[in-house]
Amino acid sequence: MTSAAAPKKDPWDLPDVSGLTVGVLGGTGDQGRGLAYRLARAGQKVIVGSRAAERARRAAEELGHGVEGADNAQCAQRSDVVIVAVPWDGHRKTLEGLREELAGKLVVDCVNPLGFDKKGAYALKPEEGSAAEQAAALLPDARVTAAFHHLSATLLSDPGVESIDTDVMVLGEVRADCETVQALAARIPGMRGVFAGRLRNAHQVESLVANLISVNRRYRAHAGVRLTDV
Repeated sequence: MTSAAAPKKDPWDLPDVSGLTVGVLGGTGDQGRGLAYRLARAGQKVIVGSRAAERARRAAEELGHGVEGADNAQCAQRSDVVIVAVPWDGHRKTLEGLREELAGKLVVDCVNPLGFDKKGAYALKPEEGSAAEQAAALLPDARVTAAFHHLSATLLSDPGVESIDTDVMVLGEVRADCETVQALAARIPGMRGVFAGRLRNAHQVESLVANLISVNRRYRAHAGVRLTDV
């Protein structure tokens, strides 16, 4: 007698992440502040990190919604999920200095390696392949994913914007980790987190930001990404 096949899991059946503490490294920069604000506004416990604890605390007070501020090491230690939103030129140094604090953590890299010249923004390709793959190489004891690349810092930080209608492409090696990040994205009204492959595919996701910058400049917009038929 053969047993019935187990039903396939609904890909939109995501875990409850409301009890997780989210740390944002680079939480005093535009992108980091915006993500911290949106997640905290949605009810998530958020800690913003900076190289200077006092700067992080000032940013936290400005953000409100129960956000706390700490230096990067304390932010990493006290968080369940750590979003890396530092400038690309400080990416390697920041992560090298936090290897111990990030061990065992779920790390979400949203850094976009970009260059700028008179023609505008263009994608850079790190030696490891992408910022996310560089993070994975630097943090062998962390669980690295990639997400939140295509969000407008202006929209994220605007308290008058109730819903940010965009998709967040999530990449990683462990499906459960990706689902956690998808669920965090879904906490923000209007957003969906969509699984988009393994970390080896992160470069083209990071690079797309250069195209979005061109779109936004041409049309004076804050364009994001929406995936169809899913």
